[in-house]
Amino acid sequence: MARESFNDILAFVHVVREGSFTRAAALLGVTPSALSHAVRALEARLGVRLLTHTTRRLSTTEEGERLFVNVLPHFEGIDAELAAVEELRDKPAGTIRITSAEHAANSVLWPKLSKVLHEYPDINVEVSVDYALSDIVSQRYDAGVRLGNQVAKDMIAVRIGPDLRIAVVGSPGYFAQRPVPATPHDLAGHNCINLRLPTHGGLLPWDFAKDGQEVKFRVGGQWTFNNSSSIVKAALAGYGLAFVPEDMVLEHIDAGRLIRVLDDWCDPYPGYHLYYPNRRQSSRALGVIVEALRHRD
Repeated sequence: MARESFNDILAFVHVVREGSFTRAAALLGVTPSALSHAVRALEARLGVRLLTHTTRRLSTTEEGERLFVNVLPHFEGIDAELAAVEELRDKPAGTIRITSAEHAANSVLWPKLSKVLHEYPDINVEVSVDYALSDIVSQRYDAGVRLGNQVAKDMIAVRIGPDLRIAVVGSPGYFAQRPVPATPHDLAGHNCINLRLPTHGGLLPWDFAKDGQEVKFRVGGQWTFNNSSSIVKAALAGYGLAFVPEDMVLEHIDAGRLIRVLDDWCDPYPGYHLYYPNRRQSSRALGVIVEALRHRD
């Protein structure tokens, strides 16, 4: 059947349902004469009269009543399906891909998102853990997590965590054989556990600051890992000093399994931010993720 026939049938259905060309025209946003022309064209193709009308009353013929009764449920079904699709459009759904360092994934992403995703079963979250400063646009991530001072200026950045501090720790067994360092310069005589970064294969420098003085050290030691969890395990085993976010080791410090040193050289630094491209329209799913992660003092 030609598209014109569907349009004419739809016009006919609205006229019968409203009982008036004028009211049906107002509902469809067309003129009454346009609807009258559509119904006459349908009658001409079918070769039967569908409507009878006088100045006071509009009614269907026997053929018109049969057509109306049989096609109305189909159009109502289409309307219902369109409404369902519109509702689905407004329902947060889809996969959100986030690139993040291990510490941020464990300390921020998982604790916050695990509390809310039960409410959004149609949202899927994929977290890719790495230490590279990935280009989220070219690698098709929806968002990334970086420290506040690492986010590019052309990105939207949302703070998702408090300021952080580094802790330098070693086991009691380790310090039983070596003196406690008093300044960062003393690290030259210590076995330090390194973190290798994926960017250019370099090692993470150990940064310190005190009274406006900033120092950066390249330390050496027997062990190098590409993740912080393994560094903590090595420190607990007595293999050397670890340079890690303090929340990873506070429990071990309180329990006496690790000893903290150089605390006065470890100033706070900007916490984690979620960042994503400055687009005019972001998905509702990403909006849910952003609000769930947003840091609130």
